[in-house]
Amino acid sequence: MTTTTMSYFDTARERLAALQERGKATVLSIETSCDETAAALVKNGRQVLSNAVYTQIPIHRRFGGVVPELASRNHVDQVGPVVESALTDAGLTLEDVDAIAVTGGPGLVGALLVGVSYAKGLAFATGKPLVNTHHILGHIAANYLTFSDLVPPFTCLVASGGHSHIIEVSDYDRCLLLGRTRDDAAGEAYDKVARVLELPYPGGPELEKLAQGGDPHAIRFHSAFNEGEGFDMSFSGLKTAVINHLSNARQRGETVDRADVAASFQYAVNTILSDKAVRAAQQNGHGVLALAGGVSANKNLRQMLAEKAARRGIRFCCPDFKYCTDNGAMIGSAAFYLLMKGHIADLSFNAVPYLPIA
Repeated sequence: MTTTTMSYFDTARERLAALQERGKATVLSIETSCDETAAALVKNGRQVLSNAVYTQIPIHRRFGGVVPELASRNHVDQVGPVVESALTDAGLTLEDVDAIAVTGGPGLVGALLVGVSYAKGLAFATGKPLVNTHHILGHIAANYLTFSDLVPPFTCLVASGGHSHIIEVSDYDRCLLLGRTRDDAAGEAYDKVARVLELPYPGGPELEKLAQGGDPHAIRFHSAFNEGEGFDMSFSGLKTAVINHLSNARQRGETVDRADVAASFQYAVNTILSDKAVRAAQQNGHGVLALAGGVSANKNLRQMLAEKAARRGIRFCCPDFKYCTDNGAMIGSAAFYLLMKGHIADLSFNAVPYLPIA
């Protein structure tokens, strides 16, 4: 580090020590890992003072998915106004903020760099401690914002467009990866099947809507890999099975009930996720299973997990819908607990697009 950055880090460490002694902190958090530009003010890890989100969905819709270069450019345009909006909504200024937090990974590297660079600038200019926060820890922490009594240890299923993980959360800053997808994430598979069914972007929510009018047992989409005792998952085969089903029907001149296809695919994916997650929670013995990530907004998955967990005497938690997709509040919650455990970054850290959770 240069003399200037060492001076900043010394100041940040002094402020960190004071915050740890007090046990309280208001965190300004920034999230730009994909296509949402978000910022929030979170007090003591549980109280959301503001949660500003700028969505890029209309920009990417005509391409049928997120275009990384466009996402990065729009983050550059929006990160400043979104941070200002979060401060205004909370009725605070930078002087009232105790620490700055930002998602350092995983995510799209260009998008991450926008948030990381902006957060570094704020931290350096104000002398506030800077917290490099893991995106998945943020999704897990969305549950802390919904359940004030939830504390580690517990098991968590993280399901989103980029991740499908079963995690043992042993402490606020300690996780053990129990199982993961070997190919497509669950949300990615949802989006790809939605595209094949000619549904608009974002595909996951549209597929869920279509599935409400279908029979989940009309078609058996099967994946042998998921029948094992392990906690790893695979969704690519299910996606291919849907594509083959539609292609075969087209070749035979048959009319396909798209709602049945959507419902059957959703049932297959959610059964895999829920069976493995509940079994992992039962094996861990902590008595609590949480759900997190963008796919946690899927009502069918929530219902499956709640029913299966209840049958085994396991408490089930899932975030409010507003905290399911990417947002700054979840990053602020996770960052508070990292801060209290002494995790702060110097100005040399960089964005890491493939950052492991363990």
